[in-house]
Amino acid sequence: DRGSIRIYVQKFFEREKLTVKAHRKDKLKKKTRRVNKKRGKEEFEETWIMMDVKNSRQITTTAPDAYDDDGRAKRTGNLKSAVAHIITAIIGSGVLSLAWSIAQLGWIGGPLALLCCAIATYISSIILSDCYRSPDPVTGKRNYSYIDAVRVNLGMKRTYVAGFLQFLSLYVTSIAYVITTGTSLRAILKSNCYHKLGHDAPCSYGGNLYMGLFGLVEIVMSFIPDLHNMAWVSVIAAIMSFSYSLIGLGLGIATIIKNGRIMGSLTGVQTANIADKIWLIFQAIGDISFSYPYPMLLLEIQDTLESPPSENQTMKKASVTSLVITTFFCLCCGCFGYAAFGNDAPGNLLTGFGFYEPFWLIDFANVCIIIHLVGGYQIYSQPIYSAADRWCSKKFPKSGFVNDFHIVKLPLLPAFKINLYRFCFRTIYVISTAGLAILFPYFNQVLGVLGGINFWPLAIYFPVEMYFVQMKIGAWTKKWIVLRIFSFACFLVTMVGLIGSLEGIIREKLK
Repeated sequence: DRGSIRIYVQKFFEREKLTVKAHRKDKLKKKTRRVNKKRGKEEFEETWIMMDVKNSRQITTTAPDAYDDDGRAKRTGNLKSAVAHIITAIIGSGVLSLAWSIAQLGWIGGPLALLCCAIATYISSIILSDCYRSPDPVTGKRNYSYIDAVRVNLGMKRTYVAGFLQFLSLYVTSIAYVITTGTSLRAILKSNCYHKLGHDAPCSYGGNLYMGLFGLVEIVMSFIPDLHNMAWVSVIAAIMSFSYSLIGLGLGIATIIKNGRIMGSLTGVQTANIADKIWLIFQAIGDISFSYPYPMLLLEIQDTLESPPSENQTMKKASVTSLVITTFFCLCCGCFGYAAFGNDAPGNLLTGFGFYEPFWLIDFANVCIIIHLVGGYQIYSQPIYSAADRWCSKKFPKSGFVNDFHIVKLPLLPAFKINLYRFCFRTIYVISTAGLAILFPYFNQVLGVLGGINFWPLAIYFPVEMYFVQMKIGAWTKKWIVLRIFSFACFLVTMVGLIGSLEGIIREKLK
């Protein structure tokens, strides 16, 4: 009957409606599973990134506010720590050679060259500070290193060139620090010998053993994970820098008073022929350009700074403060050293034995130099260590040798973490720098080569080119022309210093 048919049709449609609902629900479940799978993948990738950061930075905290906007451990650096890092990088082995450099250039050329290098470094640091974030210097994406900034602004081709020059310069700076340490340790032994046997005694000591001992200390220091954990090292090194700089300055003033007159001349050291004078001037310019080597470390230091305030503003303040302090010390050490010894100024103010007494003060100054160099070596080596760590973590993400940390407990020492890859790579690195320092122990010539390598390409050329891209400065505008002239002038200085220093190394090796 019609009633039964109506009931049957209603039940049929209700059943079909339920089937459609169930089908839709099933599709929704499948879609939800796909989304969850995708979310799971995203969560996995995010976890993997954090593991990579953890491997490279050894993060142990998991609180949400313990991370910065890029997911990395919250940076805690400030103006004081940045100043300490910069002073540790600047006031070092190069400052001790400034009296010799000014002696080659004279009273006019020496201080003028030093001030010009300081001004060039100031301009470079201000420009480079704005390249830490791209495209906006305050809110843009972070560039964790000098190489990252070059890659983002200038492309891969110039990144390879910049990376090669930066790592070469950092590596050769480490060699120079090994040489200086061996020289300072020998100076302590010679100072004691001269005090006991007289200034004319045949006190001679080899430096190879002491360079090797310094290498052992640096192997231990290389257990420090990265630059973020080195603020205390930089503070100690900066204090040591001021200590031996002040001692050298005080001894120079005392010698001037003892001599009763200011030594030196307007044109500097006299030589047998013009060619020798030109080579010495070239080498001195290279030495002076090495007095401000920190722009190649600037972005690595800036990456340790907390925000707010913005990192570029803090870094600019740190650069100005550090440059004023270090330029004052450089001028004082160089000029008073030249005024004390004149054209006979030693290649290294505290180890060249312009001063013999008080011997205990000379010994203390050289101990300060050694302690500073222990920290300075790590400041210049850490960017290479970090780059190697990041590259291997990406290349071998599942390798336990590269990524795993092991807890080690030694007698009388607290437990600490060790990574086998880091231990092997950093040990080989330190051994190689010590070995090359033993083969080429020519202090002033090595400093000149360093100045030639890093002054124009790393401190001037790449920062200027990145600034053009970052600030969208058009060709042939007023600012573009001024910066191009500035870059070319610095290029000429670099070539002069590099040629003179290479000639000095070849001459010393052939003797």
